[in-house]
Amino acid sequence: MYRSKPCLPYFSSVVKNVASPNVEIKKLVYIFLLHHAEAEPDLALLSINTIQKSLTDQNPQVRAMALRVMSGIKVPVISQIVSLAIKRGCGDMSPYVRKAAALAIPKCYKLDPNTIPQLLDYLSILLGDKQYYVAGSAVRAYLEICPERVDLIHKHYRGLVRKLVDMDEWSQLATLRLISIYARKCLPVRSKKIKKSKTKGFYDDEASEEEGSIVEVRILDPDLELFLRACKSLLYSRNSAVIVSVARCFLDLGTPEYVDSAVGPLVALLRSPRDIQQIALYNIVDVCLARPERFVRYADHFFVHASDPFDVARLKFEVWTLIYPHCEPHIRDMILCELEHFTRALNPEIVQESVRAIGRCAQSDSHASARCLRLLLEQVSSLNGNLSAESLTVIRHLIQQDPQSHTKTVIRLAKNLDTTPNPEARATIIWLVGEFAGIDNESNIAPDVLRILAKGFAGESEPAKLQIVLLAAKVYLHHLNNLREHRPQSPNPSASFQELPPSTDQDEHDNPFASSSPIPASQTRPNPTEPPNLDHPIPKLWDYILLLARYDTSYDLRDRTRTYRALLANSSSTQLASLLLLAPKPVPQTPSPSENRKDLPLGSTSLILGSKFAIGQGQELLEWVEEGQEPEPRLRDEAGAGKDYPGGVISVGGGRPAGEALDAAVRGEKEKETEKGKGRMVEKSLEDWLGEEGMEDDESGEDEETEEDESEYEVITESEEEEGDERVEAKGLVDDEESSSSSSL
Repeated sequence: MYRSKPCLPYFSSVVKNVASPNVEIKKLVYIFLLHHAEAEPDLALLSINTIQKSLTDQNPQVRAMALRVMSGIKVPVISQIVSLAIKRGCGDMSPYVRKAAALAIPKCYKLDPNTIPQLLDYLSILLGDKQYYVAGSAVRAYLEICPERVDLIHKHYRGLVRKLVDMDEWSQLATLRLISIYARKCLPVRSKKIKKSKTKGFYDDEASEEEGSIVEVRILDPDLELFLRACKSLLYSRNSAVIVSVARCFLDLGTPEYVDSAVGPLVALLRSPRDIQQIALYNIVDVCLARPERFVRYADHFFVHASDPFDVARLKFEVWTLIYPHCEPHIRDMILCELEHFTRALNPEIVQESVRAIGRCAQSDSHASARCLRLLLEQVSSLNGNLSAESLTVIRHLIQQDPQSHTKTVIRLAKNLDTTPNPEARATIIWLVGEFAGIDNESNIAPDVLRILAKGFAGESEPAKLQIVLLAAKVYLHHLNNLREHRPQSPNPSASFQELPPSTDQDEHDNPFASSSPIPASQTRPNPTEPPNLDHPIPKLWDYILLLARYDTSYDLRDRTRTYRALLANSSSTQLASLLLLAPKPVPQTPSPSENRKDLPLGSTSLILGSKFAIGQGQELLEWVEEGQEPEPRLRDEAGAGKDYPGGVISVGGGRPAGEALDAAVRGEKEKETEKGKGRMVEKSLEDWLGEEGMEDDESGEDEETEEDESEYEVITESEEEEGDERVEAKGLVDDEESSSSSSL
């Protein structure tokens, strides 16, 4: 079988050995049955009777194997037999067999879903089992067949919370998931408003207390707090999945204090192997989005190593940018130095990500924007095209935040056009020059930049050509607006409109581009009172750019040029063109790359893939139950809670733990002895006096009984001694007679 050879022809011969008394042979036959029973269901049914007999074997291992094999044979006909076997296993004395019965419940449900009423009864029994590994297997079965039946959990809730620490890792994951669903459905959220008071100083003459703002504080349900306290010990688990699941419970159910306690164990997962490290970083980023200030003390754990892959480096950069606003100055300097170092890396993806991280640091802290801008300007003249393009994109975002104070920065960037070969970088610089074309007329360099770019228009890339045409349109529009400001008002408003010269059909037939031919700027001056401006270079540059773009090979460029020409065809009506071309641009904000994953559940596949469609059934976060619609808390009360679980708290006298009761009794006895030794008079109540009298009566009655017993014993012993003496004398007479008779003979 392990060599993948066909073993089905030997099915009947192998099944005959199912009745073998040897346990090892039985194991092999059971494995063979599980593999091939579905292919030969008729022959497999012949072994059911023998397997049923094994359910009553003295060895619990044999009983558990028989139950496991019977539930694993995928033959729907035996579903009722499997159900009866599970019922027998639920009442077995061995916890190993009960665990096998719990694991057999989902298999039986898959064989025949109609057995669900019986299986729910068995499941309710196993959920309350005193052994933690039986209860853990029952929880896994519950989540598989009926995760919506929270009514089965009420009376077992506190028992499961107590057993959570002792379960195996798989059962812990299932129990954490189960109780998270239960808490959302049955434990409502309550809040309380508290007024905080702020104290200015210690001494009276320094200051007095001031009334602070009203803060809404969340109040945890006692049962929920019991669960969260039990989860804290799981943060030291050796399994990374358990730690992430506990962090998810704290994030979804607990208060910020519980989330803070999970930060350290999550960071400790960075010492794990590389695959676990990457998954842990996704979850760390998700928690860092909610509580970034708690990761500041662990900033040195996120240094990028040379052996780290790109995804790990990107996530570490993201953590740095999230905690950057909350760091102290020396930590901020360390982060910026590290990011600057990786701008010179060999991997272009890491270079781009480090530049973006510098931009996000500058956006989150306005005091550091000047330093970040200085770092990025040093990278503009880099020979690495990706680095210069990404740096200019981030610089553009920073300049848009405060355009008035970055005029000299734009002039400095324009000087680098001759040494910037990257098309995206050149397009970004040209766009920035066009945005600053109308801010300061005295230091306006846009016409000169347009004149220089027009010389090499044919050799530019398509992104750069699109920005050159846009720059020409903006420069010409500013020129028209300036002419309108200095132009005298026309007495006849209708004279300011001029229709385009009509074109004939013959012209359109001879020249298919006749309708899109550029109109010279000299023909767009309809007002005869306008001062002559035929020799101004800006209209000539506009006409020249239109002519160059008309014969370009790019469809997009030609269409864009026609749009701008139509907008600026009438020089006396530029309101629409100003609205489209000169409208103020919103300040761009670059969010964290994982911002769109903020609502995805922690520890899920959807968080790694970044898609909500990857969320499995039961993984989505439920809404809290409304207050007043939750089940009554008394449903979670346990009858004999201390007796069900040996590791739990044994309640004595109104829920008092047995250990505390024993310690209190010992302390009470010691106090009584010390009081008697010191001769102190202790005040006694009427009940104490009556109790002492009753004890004296009992002692006197016991003494009388013992005396009567002793007298009876003495009488009995005396009579026995007299009878013994008589027997001895009779025996002596008999011996004398025998001796005399023998002598006479």
